[in-house]
Amino acid sequence: MDLPPEFLTLYSRLDRQGPGTPEDVLWALGRLGLSGPLKVCDAGCGTGADSVTLARALPDAQVEGLDAVPAFIEAGQARVADLPNATLRVGDMGALTGPYDLIWSAGAIYFLGVTEGLRAWRAALAPGGVVAFSQGVFLGGDEPQAVRDFWAPEPALTDREGLRAQVAEAGYEILDTRLLIGAPWEAYYGSVTREIAALRPGASPAMAEVLDASEREVALWRQAPDRIAYELVLARPD
Repeated sequence: MDLPPEFLTLYSRLDRQGPGTPEDVLWALGRLGLSGPLKVCDAGCGTGADSVTLARALPDAQVEGLDAVPAFIEAGQARVADLPNATLRVGDMGALTGPYDLIWSAGAIYFLGVTEGLRAWRAALAPGGVVAFSQGVFLGGDEPQAVRDFWAPEPALTDREGLRAQVAEAGYEILDTRLLIGAPWEAYYGSVTREIAALRPGASPAMAEVLDASEREVALWRQAPDRIAYELVLARPD
């Protein structure tokens, strides 16, 4: 993935590259009743925040995080160094082999498309395996312009019913869902804001452009924080 070095400088410094909390991971594991010697993939793991949570919550499992961005994997290596059941590697999340008992993907399936990603992952699941992913959604009704402006870079975004249809089209049944609004976004954008402030002094023009773009994203979110959401979906092949 060819990303500007200034973008990588900013986002490699973050604990995670999108909204989410350890509590979201633990909720999913609890709802799925997962434990024991499982094989888990954290697809699109970024710098490994959820890989760490998965490895600690599933001490008998083997957790493999992969991401297409080498800088993210490099930044995350130290985070899993003391976790013998976790590894991070550069890889293509559209070409998983498995077999995995759980494929976890926080905010990354949109790179593949929900239906396309779920279809690609089906063959990588062990019998009885499940996928847990989060994806942006419109909440329905008359969406404020700030919400539409925020999601403009993702023109294929749909509402919650549309997301369910995409999951069904891939041949999966939904086991449970959880809306991620407010706190997971505040935690993420709080860290983005702190790193922007740290990098701003002496920033090159190219770096200033990246910082400005990230500040605009944060500002758009702050205009409608109760209307911008991810949906965390737990799904199993039919």
